[in-house]
Amino acid sequence: MPATAAVLPERKAQPQIRRLRTGLGTLIAIEAASHSADAALAAVNDAYRAIAQLQALLHPLAAGSDLSRINASVRPVPVPVTAVTWSLLRFARELSTLTDGLFDPCLPTRPGRVQDLELLPDHCVMAHVPVALDFGGFAKGYAIDAAVACLLEHGCSAGVVNAGGDLRAFGPDPCPVLLRRSDGAFDRFDLIGASLAVSDADSQHRPTEHRGYYNRHRPQDRLVRRYAAVLAPTAVLADALAKCLMLCPEATASGLLRACGASQP
Repeated sequence: MPATAAVLPERKAQPQIRRLRTGLGTLIAIEAASHSADAALAAVNDAYRAIAQLQALLHPLAAGSDLSRINASVRPVPVPVTAVTWSLLRFARELSTLTDGLFDPCLPTRPGRVQDLELLPDHCVMAHVPVALDFGGFAKGYAIDAAVACLLEHGCSAGVVNAGGDLRAFGPDPCPVLLRRSDGAFDRFDLIGASLAVSDADSQHRPTEHRGYYNRHRPQDRLVRRYAAVLAPTAVLADALAKCLMLCPEATASGLLRACGASQP
C-alpha cells in the first residue's frame, strides 16, 4: 500500500544538495545540508547506495536475497541472514504480537505466518511452516532511515529523504509538508525531526516488485480503514504503523500509537 504524495518542501538557503532518482519502486528525493556542496553531494550519493543495497537484500523475489532464501526453504533448517533482516523480522514479530496477529508480512500464498519463524542466534532464521515473506509494508521506511543515518554519519546538519511520499526530516528547521488526504484535500503542517508515512489502499501507484500487504484475518476489501497517515520518530515505525491502522480496530490502533510514541497528523 504505497503512500499518497507528500510534497518535498522548500528549505532555507544553506549549502545543500538535492537529488531525485528511482528506487524501491518509486521516486526517491534526498536533500542534505552540510558545510560544503561537495560534502553534501558525497553524503547524498552514499545514501542512495545504502538504499540500493537494502533493496537488493530485502527484495521478496530477487535470487539470493535474504527473503527469497527464507521463502525457498522447504524444511526446518536454519537459514543465515544479515543482521538487518534478522532485526526486521523481530520488529515484525513484535508488531504482530501487539496487534493480535493482524500485522503479518507473510503473503497468504503459503500457510506460514511470521510467528512460525524462529529467530536463532548468529542471525539465523528457521521456518517451521512454509512462508512467503514480503516486507513491502515497512522495508521502504527502513531504507529511508538507513539513508538518514548515512547523511548523519557524513556530518550533515539537516536533510529530508522522501521515498514516494513517505519521508523523514532531520535538523533544527521546520520542514513544511503538504499531506494529501483520502478525499484529495491537502493539509499543510511542519515536520520537525520526525517521519511521516501514508498508506492508501486505493492508490494507483503500487510498486510492481511487491504483491501488496495482506491481512491474514480478513480479506483486503474489508480493511478497517482504506487510508492512514502516521507521524513517528523513525520511518520504519511510521511505515509499519500506517499498515496497522488500516488493519486494526480503533482501540487496538490507538493503544499501539501511544505505545510507540506515534500519532496521526
